[in-house]
Amino acid sequence: MTGWTDIRASGWVARLPPGWRPYALLGRFDRPIGAWLLLLPGFWAFAMAAPGWAEGFRLALLFTLGAFAMRAAGCVVNDLWDRDLDRQVERTRGRPLAAGTVTPLQALVFLAALCLVGLLVLVQLPLAAVYVGLGSLLLIALYPLAKRVTDWPQAVLGLVFSWAAPTGYAAATGGLDWPALALWAAGFFWIFGYDTIYAHQDREDDAKVGVRSSALRLGGGTARFLTFCYVTMMGLLVLAGLLAGLSWPFLPALLLPAALLARQVLTLDIDDPARCLMLFKSNREVGFAIALAFLAGRL
Repeated sequence: MTGWTDIRASGWVARLPPGWRPYALLGRFDRPIGAWLLLLPGFWAFAMAAPGWAEGFRLALLFTLGAFAMRAAGCVVNDLWDRDLDRQVERTRGRPLAAGTVTPLQALVFLAALCLVGLLVLVQLPLAAVYVGLGSLLLIALYPLAKRVTDWPQAVLGLVFSWAAPTGYAAATGGLDWPALALWAAGFFWIFGYDTIYAHQDREDDAKVGVRSSALRLGGGTARFLTFCYVTMMGLLVLAGLLAGLSWPFLPALLLPAALLARQVLTLDIDDPARCLMLFKSNREVGFAIALAFLAGRL
């Protein structure tokens, strides 16, 4: 491939049987960062509210499997919607549906298999968590439309990717409460911010093909917007911890993710796609640091 792309067909993907490789790329298994970012708000909920270490670990394993399957399913849905647009964008024109290495029918069969894995995980959870998890399906299906009708599709993604927080809380406690809603809101602002960074990779191509994004809308004002999102996020995390009755050590422990988020704002270069991708990926460490902060509040 020539030009800027985030597809990596080397490494372990290159060692797969040739017929499997396009599906690994279609599901973004070569780039697991999206699955981690989908999963981490669930880890926050387990760190805050799991009834014990053994149950928290069991739920973490289930959610990890479910997150990787459902993130891949979301990618398939997105690429089915966007295959014509993807051919016109430098970063995405090598995706299997855009490049023709996977047909739409093959993608639908793959999607069905991924959804079956997600369903098998979901039915292992308490009934309340099943209902909450199913509530995300409509948003997942509609997300690819958002970039065609609003300047803020990253906000729609924020609603989807933060869903693991209330689902995880319901799985850990058997229901929803105010801490779960505060976690969901915190996840929303986190995702709204970091996905705006991600969208700057495609800013010029998106403008040419008529795709809308917060990156295009904000332009040079992105750093100020990130500051608002991340400050609001941290305030909501503090609120969630206080509502959950965590002990005081979680407060100083939140200084680490706060510093990592500040680094994103201070070092952002919206005209450097590689830099934007690196900062976007650094949110995995942010998410783990938040989970560790909540664990500190349970000691």
